[in-house]
Amino acid sequence: MIGILGGMGTQAGLDFCTKLAKINRGKSDQKYPLFVLYNKSSIPDRKQNLKKYKKILNSLVEGCKFLQKNKCKFISIPCNTAHYWYWDLKKKINIPILNMPELVYKHTSKSCKRDTKIGLLATDTTIKTNIYNNFFDPKFKLIVPPKKIQANQVNKAIKFVKMGRTKEAERAIKPAVNYLLKMNCKKIILGCTELPIAIFAYKSFKKAKLSKTFLDPNLILAEASMRRYKY
Repeated sequence: MIGILGGMGTQAGLDFCTKLAKINRGKSDQKYPLFVLYNKSSIPDRKQNLKKYKKILNSLVEGCKFLQKNKCKFISIPCNTAHYWYWDLKKKINIPILNMPELVYKHTSKSCKRDTKIGLLATDTTIKTNIYNNFFDPKFKLIVPPKKIQANQVNKAIKFVKMGRTKEAERAIKPAVNYLLKMNCKKIILGCTELPIAIFAYKSFKKAKLSKTFLDPNLILAEASMRRYKY
């Protein structure tokens, strides 16, 4: 059984579950994967409490132990920023925890050559803590939007998705996507699990979608979860 630690945010956790179902496409109810979603929305905000490392770690540990206790074989966490706590969390849990940024790196390495420019759209915390750089450097060149676009567009888009205002989120994220495309990024990591909801919900970015420019960590994590589930 797949254990899913959600609630960071709730929309992203539900999006992950939907992707699990779509990947499998069972012909009957019994063919779909068994999973438990623990929507632990009480986990402290990762951005606001970055300095309170132990407080967030303890909350993540509590959530993972709940899934472990309920006989899950491994855990998937559909939240990029939460992976800042991954290595310490892993030490305290007795079942495997999939590493989303590492999976995205391995996926990218299959289709992109060394020194390829890769765009990263993510929360301030994900960028600040080098969650993706730790895997992508020095093989790839990670490009992030300028501070002004990050503050006025990316952060707003993430907030809009959390509020259920996906159309506004789509409009907000456009300048950031266009900037990375102008910087000749061959791929763009949607490094906050709210962002795929904003981008794939509507018909904008049609050309980029068709060219498979966007990398959706939630989808990549869901695919890896299904592979492990069937193993």
